[in-house]
Amino acid sequence: MPKVRIRQHVNPLLRKFQEPITLPEWAEVYSNLEQPIHLDIGCARGGFLLAMAQQNPTTNFLGIEIREPLVSSAIQERDNLGLTNLHYLFGSINFSAVKLLDSLPPNLLHYISVQFPDPWFKRKHNKRRVIQPELVNILIDYLIPRGQVFLQSDIEEVAIEMRDRFADSPFLTQQHSETWLANNPLPVPTERELYVLEDNLPVYRVLFKKGE
Repeated sequence: MPKVRIRQHVNPLLRKFQEPITLPEWAEVYSNLEQPIHLDIGCARGGFLLAMAQQNPTTNFLGIEIREPLVSSAIQERDNLGLTNLHYLFGSINFSAVKLLDSLPPNLLHYISVQFPDPWFKRKHNKRRVIQPELVNILIDYLIPRGQVFLQSDIEEVAIEMRDRFADSPFLTQQHSETWLANNPLPVPTERELYVLEDNLPVYRVLFKKGE
């Protein structure tokens, strides 16, 4: 996938990112609207989803990314491969979650992943982190019974915050007895994950499942 030069971080609270996400006609995006949906929040360059979509043609994949040039590049790569079970959207899910999830075919959100989100280290910037309590509640509402949520970060503070916010829900159960998963349950690593592991640095992972 060709590299697109972009700013590493953008402030998701800027007014331009508070505009509702422009939604497509899903029947024009996915060839089979009845397939399970995997939502990846903060999909960056989209390489993870590109590989997942090729390996899992019976799942529809949807990536959300706040850096528009990355979305445009990812869509071009998808079109080059002719994939009809993959789409990318530009925008902030924090301001469009209900609108977006309401627009999707109902009862098909099977999997949610949030991988290596921007850490925003300064305390005054913590509100810029994507996993806020309101978003967590919305995502869990739309996740099907027995649906799963996978979170990972190389920043322990960020991983703890994400884990704790999802763990606060009475509808979710952590799927492992150890504090963090030793291995990624998904068959495709992200670009960031490979970079971290090559430097022999830890990755903090957690997997939840929604009850019946």
